[in-house]
Amino acid sequence: MEKGPDFSKIRKQMVDTQIISRGIRDRKVIDAFLKVPRERFVPEHLRGYAYEDGPLSIGNGQTISQPYIVALMTEALALEGTEKVLEIGTGSGYQAAVIAEIGCDVFSVERDPELAERASRVLKELGYDVKIKVGDGTLGWDEFAPYDRVIVTAAGPDIPPSLYAQLKDGGYLIMPVGDRYFQELILVRKLGRMMEKKNLGGCQFVPLKGVEGWRD
Repeated sequence: MEKGPDFSKIRKQMVDTQIISRGIRDRKVIDAFLKVPRERFVPEHLRGYAYEDGPLSIGNGQTISQPYIVALMTEALALEGTEKVLEIGTGSGYQAAVIAEIGCDVFSVERDPELAERASRVLKELGYDVKIKVGDGTLGWDEFAPYDRVIVTAAGPDIPPSLYAQLKDGGYLIMPVGDRYFQELILVRKLGRMMEKKNLGGCQFVPLKGVEGWRD
């Protein structure tokens, strides 16, 4: 019987060459990347490419983000492992798994029922207790607000007011902001009536669709 690839070894190589070498230093993030099996979150026929340095299609017009971008966004949130985190765009479930592995309580909203069901199944199989809701992510998940952190894995023309309103004072929100073809990764901190912004560089994400995002 032919032996399959050693994903744990490939995962370690990915962390060394794509994550640490590009400046990710948060040990919690690095450890989570070493533990979460990325190959489980991509279609079976693409598992051999799961640790490549780029995004991959997961079907339904959506992608699993490049490993480095997932790491960059996670590190930017400055997680201790006790936070309540709202994720917009469950997608494959990989980003949620990384945050849950760090120890956070994750609430995720996905607009595509098929992707939500698939991600929920994989997360449960791996032992991650991520709460997933099918709905308009631009409106957040008000039932469990406020959140310590908000992470948006799709690009909008601006930060949706509903998501900012559901963020705790002192909390961080990270999101790609721009047009449908090119965006900048923006980290926001809510400080009373002030919004502190930091630009983490250019990026390309699928569009954030919804009432407070891009309309179909």
